[in-house]
Amino acid sequence: MNFDLSEDQRMMRESFARFLDENSNSERVRAAAEQGGFDAALWQGLAELGAFALRIPEEAGGLGLGTMDAAVLMEEAGRTIASGPLAETLMAARLLAVLGGEAQAELLEEVLVGGKVLTLAMHDIAAQPVQWLAGGAVADVAVAREGDAVVLVTLAGDERGEDNLASTPIAEIDFAAADKTVLASGADAVAEFDKAIEEWKLLMAIALSGLSREAIRLAAEYACEREAFGQPIGAYQGMSHPLADLIVDVDGGKYLTWRAVHDIVHEPEAAGALISLSLWWTADTAARAVTQSLHTFGGYGLATEYDIHLYNLRARAWPLVWGDPTRFLEEAGRRLYAGERAALPEVGEVLINFELGEEAEAMGRELDDFFNAVLTPELRAKAHYSFDGFDAGVHKKLAEAKLLFPSWPKEYGGREAEPYVMNAMYKVWEEQGWTSHPVGTTNLVGTMIRKVGGDVLKEEVLTKIVNGDAICSLGYSEPGCGSDVFAAKTKATQLEDGSWRIDGAKMWTSGANIAQYVLMLTRTNPDVPKHKGLTMFVVPLDSPGIEIQPVYTFQDERTNATFYDGVIVPDSYRLGPVDGGVKVMAAALELEHGGGFAKSQRAMCEAAEELCREIQFQGGQLIEQVDAQKRLARCRAHFYISEMLGNRALWAGVNKMPNLAFGPMTKMFSSEKFQSDSRDLLDLTAPYSLSKREGAAGEINLAYRHAHGTTIYGGTSEVHRSMIAERALGLPRTRG
Repeated sequence: MNFDLSEDQRMMRESFARFLDENSNSERVRAAAEQGGFDAALWQGLAELGAFALRIPEEAGGLGLGTMDAAVLMEEAGRTIASGPLAETLMAARLLAVLGGEAQAELLEEVLVGGKVLTLAMHDIAAQPVQWLAGGAVADVAVAREGDAVVLVTLAGDERGEDNLASTPIAEIDFAAADKTVLASGADAVAEFDKAIEEWKLLMAIALSGLSREAIRLAAEYACEREAFGQPIGAYQGMSHPLADLIVDVDGGKYLTWRAVHDIVHEPEAAGALISLSLWWTADTAARAVTQSLHTFGGYGLATEYDIHLYNLRARAWPLVWGDPTRFLEEAGRRLYAGERAALPEVGEVLINFELGEEAEAMGRELDDFFNAVLTPELRAKAHYSFDGFDAGVHKKLAEAKLLFPSWPKEYGGREAEPYVMNAMYKVWEEQGWTSHPVGTTNLVGTMIRKVGGDVLKEEVLTKIVNGDAICSLGYSEPGCGSDVFAAKTKATQLEDGSWRIDGAKMWTSGANIAQYVLMLTRTNPDVPKHKGLTMFVVPLDSPGIEIQPVYTFQDERTNATFYDGVIVPDSYRLGPVDGGVKVMAAALELEHGGGFAKSQRAMCEAAEELCREIQFQGGQLIEQVDAQKRLARCRAHFYISEMLGNRALWAGVNKMPNLAFGPMTKMFSSEKFQSDSRDLLDLTAPYSLSKREGAAGEINLAYRHAHGTTIYGGTSEVHRSMIAERALGLPRTRG
């Protein structure tokens, strides 16, 4: 897996960034806006850097680079809101080179050196002879499709531009009255034009991603400086949490676009819809990001002396020249569910990689074969996504096959499997529908024992865990604490013989009714700040004084309330130092915060697609309706983004990248979209989705109920938003 640019691309990014920081700063952008929205000196400088030659084949005098290389430029152009039709020029120049041949070599050379401005008409001028054109006010020529031909259009007249939202050089052009030269005609020519439009979508998506990120950065910087009621406004969740949501959406859009480029090469069947989804998502995200960023500035955001309004207006101007971005979602729906084919561009070399590797795939197949051999029809009928699906016999066989905790060292029954291998195996658990909850919590407890447990814990507890003879639950939450686990009141008092007496109550102790141990956070010192007087214990659940009461949820899942009255635990079952539970707990929470729900999202979406094919509506299948296609496509976009955020978190962890809350981003985004999409798909497929009948309807029904818990356990979305605001945006702490 690789989420990094090549060394050459990093050098290119640095070069373009330096140039644009100097030549597309706010002063230059403002000056260009006052003169029609085009910066001729900037354009000339970009030409000298070879920008317009990036996507020109070498045989035509260009650099012969790929779409990812052009994306490097476009992200920086977005960050600096460069003045000019850059994405359009890149694609129009490529068409001129590919279709124009020797006859247009002189014009191409003028375009590449910045002597003439070339742009691209988005729609067939035979069907839409009058249309808006990016750069139309300043361009000398444009490439357009006219029926079955691709033509070069001369743009004449000095007064083509007009005042517009973002003071960009757009213009409404009457192509019927313009001089045109045929570059090429026929199916191949039209296909090349269509490829250029698809690549334009990718480049525009990346530009909007760069723009959005910079707008949020400006807002976060301001939120750290501006004070209200004695503290920075960024310390208020009402300011920080929306920005946290948006930076996740921005990252998600960037990597969704990267995935589209990747899939053009590796999974072309899915790539067309991904292209459409990328621009729909980034356009929508940009609109929300710049609005919230401007709002962060308060009244100053409305003042033209602040730069944020420039980003606000440019975020709307760039994609809307094409038309309503919602149409890209409709287009994705057609490509997913109505058989529409996309003309995929030739993107060149793609070094980013989202594959897990051969070893991971092999281990995944081994686990899949295990489940296929062991899970009888009776066991599959017992399966459930929660602790309720646990079977001690299967658990024991997993341990014997060393498939229970493959990432652990070999001396602890593992295989020292790398994170990519573990990810592939988690996918198999999901596909097989076998509960992973007991394994996940037991893995967490066992890992903490391995790291900070003493010899007695390792001998008496870890051995049983390794052998598959014991599972563990988690005793964090309490009736009055919720996600604020460090406010725990369950008391541990040390006795004269060194052992500990535990008194109190825990809530949401899932699996306690079948587990042998619970990892418990206790209060050992009430006289210090709440984070400093905590200690962790591993408590045997068969100890005298423990009462377990069931709590049934509307998710068809049992959890528990557990009560501890004079429970005696030896000091040897203490995990970590006395009053040092915060560090132990923090490490455990990091293990929890890294997961997401992309696989559950995918299963839900596929069930909805199946049900939409079964439901008859207005004389046909529901999935034939445009509205249904859009809503299903939106669901797919969300789980694609969840997958990419999860992959990014996985890759960053493997490569020991700085902790910028990539795990919390994955968990928060996937759980929130799982919940909102489950609600929407329940509506879409109603009234069938009201039934718990076996099959797709029952799966959507359960997904709706299941999704509500995902935004709560493992830390609520609000907790994760605070983590993201602090780590990814540098905002002040928003919780005590």
